[in-house]
Amino acid sequence: MQGRIAPMNDLFVAAGIESWKPFLSALFSPPLPFLALVLIGARWVSRRRAFGTALVLFGCAGTWLSMTPAVGAMLIRSVEVDWPPLTPAAIDALVDAPNTAIVVLGGGRREFAAEYDEASLTPRSIERLRYGIWLARATHLPLAFSGGVGWRAKPGPAEADIAAKVAEREFGVALRWKEARSRDTRENAVNTIELLKPYGVRRIVLVTNGSDMRRAVGNFERAATGDTLEIVPAPMDIGTNGPLEAIDWLPSPEGYSGVHDALHEWAGLAAGA
Repeated sequence: MQGRIAPMNDLFVAAGIESWKPFLSALFSPPLPFLALVLIGARWVSRRRAFGTALVLFGCAGTWLSMTPAVGAMLIRSVEVDWPPLTPAAIDALVDAPNTAIVVLGGGRREFAAEYDEASLTPRSIERLRYGIWLARATHLPLAFSGGVGWRAKPGPAEADIAAKVAEREFGVALRWKEARSRDTRENAVNTIELLKPYGVRRIVLVTNGSDMRRAVGNFERAATGDTLEIVPAPMDIGTNGPLEAIDWLPSPEGYSGVHDALHEWAGLAAGA
């Protein structure tokens, strides 16, 4: 998988229609496909009762399951790879390491946070930034943040600019680099490597969610083709393997979010995005 870009993403890039990806992702993400099955099944009930009823039941079951923490957890675990969090020994080995930088990938922005009277970061992005800052303090390595304005986002400040303000104002840490032009993970990789290359960076400690790490590493490895660049995965928010409970099979906002995030990652991997 790594080192290869799937034809679908090639076509999007070549045709200049990468901005379609958020729309297509929303169109094919639950619950819309299952609701479509319900509507199709309802149309067929009067003609072929058994077939129409089966479609309706399958659509209803799919809608229910696609919003449960149980299915969300299983899908998140399926997309995560065997990259555990950095151990204390691994962190000690990175202290003052030469030609090394910590890179935090953006996880989204809030276009306007009324409580701050300005744009802010989403909880996911804040958690990534927080872990990156924690690593920077533990290793004394310089810190970069990569994130612009996403494909389906409204105009406004780039995510990296917001992160720089949050890092300095709330954590007392200044970002060494800001990459504020990227709109997706592929551009995160291309633009960040281009930004860091003149500074002699040859190793990147990459911070993002565990479910996003496989796709992120793949994009950075492809963007670094021809260069000597080591990628050190530093995943956070890794799923747990605890036993499921009955309540985990009930729909919830957390369940829907987990299913949506995992399917988004699988779609991105399939498309090489």
